[in-house]
Amino acid sequence: MEFIIVTGLSGAGKTRTIHIFEDIGFYCVDNIPPQLLMTFYDLCQRSKDAGTKKVAVVVDIRADNLLDNLLSAIEKLKNNNKKFKILFLDSSDDVLIKRFSETRRKHPLLENYGGSVSKAISFERNILKTIKNISNYIIDTSFLSPAQLKKRISSLFLNFSTNSLTISCMSFGFKFGLPREADLVFDVRCLKNPYYIESLKNLTGMDKEVQKYVLESNETEKFIKKLFSFIDYMIPLYCNEGKSQLVIAIGCTGGKHRSVTISNLLYSHLLEKDLKVCINHRDIKR
Repeated sequence: MEFIIVTGLSGAGKTRTIHIFEDIGFYCVDNIPPQLLMTFYDLCQRSKDAGTKKVAVVVDIRADNLLDNLLSAIEKLKNNNKKFKILFLDSSDDVLIKRFSETRRKHPLLENYGGSVSKAISFERNILKTIKNISNYIIDTSFLSPAQLKKRISSLFLNFSTNSLTISCMSFGFKFGLPREADLVFDVRCLKNPYYIESLKNLTGMDKEVQKYVLESNETEKFIKKLFSFIDYMIPLYCNEGKSQLVIAIGCTGGKHRSVTISNLLYSHLLEKDLKVCINHRDIKR
């Protein structure tokens, strides 16, 4: 049975995520008390209904004494040799505050902190950091559109395998901030920049003209060779550790030209090795 526990910060996209899981064929339950996780797991496992063999449940701050009860439930699942994965949804404080303002929904802990959204977010982040540290997958939704989030969830779980490592190649722009979920970050701002070429400025790393410009130099060729060699060496080490997701982030200044080009190249390289890999260009449309 495939069993995913979805948790994370309020406003980070858990409701949208559970809808995405429904779309890709998971049986979903929102806001389940952590004390019931073991019971619910057993019910799904014993069920003869094929629809309950792929399950995603949301557990969040709305549950009483979340941290202790969830940690206890996770330990109980492990002790009973139940296979499961934890997906943690994160987002920056500024984005969360903006989302609560735009949707006019209140944070679940708002009344506890005199109406201060920032204090409620800070408290919740502190409570959940232990859970985040033991999560198998972490997705920062700060800069993800609904379509990008759906693509990311689908790429991770549509053909879910509890024993495989999923590698996410991500391009990003340093001017928009580092990806919070990245395991490895590589800076390609040292490579030739198409932005200063008038005919290439408004194109992206998805265009052949930009790719040719970035890849034609000896420096880029040497960089790619060393990058691939390093990553090829690291992947088996992460697999041996039992890691479920490896996020490799490639960054340039704006996240449109060099980082996209190199990320696409890395994605193709990893596909050729028959690895489970997906790609996300975080800032290409910004």
